[in-house]
Amino acid sequence: MAAPIEALAFDVFGTVVDWRTSIAREAASFFADFGRRDIDPAGFADQWRGLYQPAMEECRSGRRPFVRLDVLNRETLDTLLDRHGVIGADEDDIARFALAWRRLDPWPDAVEGLTRLKARYPIVTLSNGNIALMLEMARRGGLPWDAILGAEVTGAYKPEPRAYLGAAETLGIDPSALCLVAAHHSDLAAARACGLATAYIDRPLEYGGRPAPDRHFRQEWDHTAGSLVDLATRLGC
Repeated sequence: MAAPIEALAFDVFGTVVDWRTSIAREAASFFADFGRRDIDPAGFADQWRGLYQPAMEECRSGRRPFVRLDVLNRETLDTLLDRHGVIGADEDDIARFALAWRRLDPWPDAVEGLTRLKARYPIVTLSNGNIALMLEMARRGGLPWDAILGAEVTGAYKPEPRAYLGAAETLGIDPSALCLVAAHHSDLAAARACGLATAYIDRPLEYGGRPAPDRHFRQEWDHTAGSLVDLATRLGC
């Protein structure tokens, strides 16, 4: 028999917030100032997200000490701007654009769903985003977290086991009592391997309607829902 859930931990990028639409909006504004209408904002968002895992892998592999995601986002942005031949941009404008990941919009169901879930369970982040990033995003979008945990707390980027086990340890509960809520099968598979319970949220528009790149990790998860509101209903919240 499965252990009772004592807390819910949430992946954030893609599960709670719509990174692609939000980054495309920021990219459109940034490139409009340079008259670079040849750069597709949604495509740029995909490219920036595409550098996310390779940048973190440098830290996971030990080739580089752990650094916050804000730092990696700035470095990968510089790489892309150079790749697209964007020159002459003001440093303040680039710095603001690099922090666009702090200004991602919640999915329409996110605030309601989290609020309902919070009435029954502690809800925390288990994200690769750093604390300052998560805090600004939460205040901007009204995300009612009980605590901000994740990579900066454990010093480990998912899917390292320490990222999941460290969250349970911080909460003072057994891993089996912590449920990861995520829209990504790869994230859930790694969490399950560490003994966590799992809840899958279907986000078919995360990649603009394209199939998810990690769909081959799909399993029968402990819970499956079409939204966070749906999950709240399924968990009796």
